[in-house]
Amino acid sequence: MTTLASLDNVTRTYGDVVAVDDVNLSIESGTILGLLGPNGAGKTTVISLLQGLRKPSRGTVTLFGGSPAEARNRVLLGSTPQETALPATLRVGEVLDFVGSHFASRAPTAELADEFGLDRLLRRQTGSLSGGQKRRLSVALAFVGRPKLVLLDEPTTGLDVDARRTLWDALRSQHERGATIVVTSHYLEEIEALAQRVVVMGEGRVLADDSLVGVLDRVGLARVRLESGQLDRVATLAGVDRVDEASGTSASFFVRDSDGFIVSLVRSGIEFRGLTVRGATLEEAFLSLTGGARAAAGARTAVRTTPSSTVKES
Repeated sequence: MTTLASLDNVTRTYGDVVAVDDVNLSIESGTILGLLGPNGAGKTTVISLLQGLRKPSRGTVTLFGGSPAEARNRVLLGSTPQETALPATLRVGEVLDFVGSHFASRAPTAELADEFGLDRLLRRQTGSLSGGQKRRLSVALAFVGRPKLVLLDEPTTGLDVDARRTLWDALRSQHERGATIVVTSHYLEEIEALAQRVVVMGEGRVLADDSLVGVLDRVGLARVRLESGQLDRVATLAGVDRVDEASGTSASFFVRDSDGFIVSLVRSGIEFRGLTVRGATLEEAFLSLTGGARAAAGARTAVRTTPSSTVKES
């Protein structure tokens, strides 16, 4: 695989705010990378750095072997930001043709329209499109120049379930034809459906960078659901990471070692029934990782703002 873009020890600050904190990230050809994190995690800043819209405060950003600030290095880059302005009086087909005319090798308008579900909209003015239709057009435009690398920032925001799945199919098709794709998303289902590699960010840092299975294994959580009249006692057993969906006498417990937890549960003498165990989903892994990042960031902030003479070991 060839490295198409990278961030090497990159930090980006806005005044006193650290948006990206010493991030190392390499994007290799031939993959769909899911960039996942809560609001404020640094995902959009990473995308803007790769696009050359922002410069790092420290570190180096490389795109196709050079600086993303140079136009020649962005020729094979496609992108869709979170919000895109479209010329309201131009028809969908005219917009695709106009953008495509800037590229020596371009995807045919009819091909893109069919793939992204725009074939019946080609003669519609963009100003008359719904929000979801505009979004599909914006994503299609990212592929009009047959790019090698495409950066999609929240590509399915505002789409209904059917439109989202149509877009997923289009992205898979583009990937099969050679496009490397980076997707940021709040939809964990989207990352599970598309991504071969998952990067989880929190508080401006990379918390995990692995395959989908690897991220889940790295967290190592199991979800144990049971019914008991003593849920408060169950929650105090060793190995419980957190409690979820507690209602009446039923609750789910996320544990690091399901076998060890069950042994402790039986030995405790707590009465229970209906016990089930399964592995964590990406959403559950995500919550565990980003929750830990928030706690660590809070600790770092406390250390920075506490006078050294008053810091004590605990």
